[in-house]
Amino acid sequence: METHFMKLQTNSADVASRGSLELGSEKHKNSMGPNKVVSSSAPRRNMVGCRIQHIWKEGSTASQSLWKGMVLDQVPVNPSLYLIKYDGFDCVYGLELHKDERVQGLEVLPDRQASTRASDVNLADTMIGKAVEHMFETEDGTKDEWRGMVLARAPIMNTWFFITYEKDPVLYMYQLLDDYKEGDLRIMPDSNDTPPAEREPGEVVDSLVGKQVEYAKEDGSKRTGMVIHQVDAKPSVYFIKFDDDFHIYVYDLVKTS
Repeated sequence: METHFMKLQTNSADVASRGSLELGSEKHKNSMGPNKVVSSSAPRRNMVGCRIQHIWKEGSTASQSLWKGMVLDQVPVNPSLYLIKYDGFDCVYGLELHKDERVQGLEVLPDRQASTRASDVNLADTMIGKAVEHMFETEDGTKDEWRGMVLARAPIMNTWFFITYEKDPVLYMYQLLDDYKEGDLRIMPDSNDTPPAEREPGEVVDSLVGKQVEYAKEDGSKRTGMVIHQVDAKPSVYFIKFDDDFHIYVYDLVKTS
């Protein structure tokens, strides 16, 4: 089993941290190589909550495809970066829509996401921050169990949830209430969970959001990126966007001195 380490680069001193979730096999995501170029910095329309479509052109090849999806969020620490749920993909993509040369002919569609509510609000609130076992049907009809953690309700698409998995710690989103009712999602007992520390009124909680990261593997290869979000239900868990990848990675970062 590989061990993966991160160095968080701060203004004062470097903080070494470890991603406690293991990197593992890929599941639903498609991999495509990164290439970014800087384009116009003119003010752009706020696309959050809008459906978009664009051509995806990979590298110097003639391969092109039409992608449609919903813009979920604009990342405050990097306003060029948007989180998108594309039709037909289970993982959340992080793309600089106005800068990435693979994105061509970007259009904002007239249809917006209809306002919806979770069918069982109490259950929805209960599962956030919980470890779960999520069952998926394989090609041969058998069930494959994936252990993971429910992170939050997804923005805009309110009946969907952000979730990540031990086998593949990237950000996915599913309609988990449906899976729970169909018996494909089981909430694990939380007797071993450590309760969150109580905060004093007005206390400022230290956050790594906005910090640059350097991710080193045992083979000596390195990746750089940025911490873009802290999970409210699990404050030690963060979203990380690496420069060479459009997936959003989820790690439990443990500070060490």
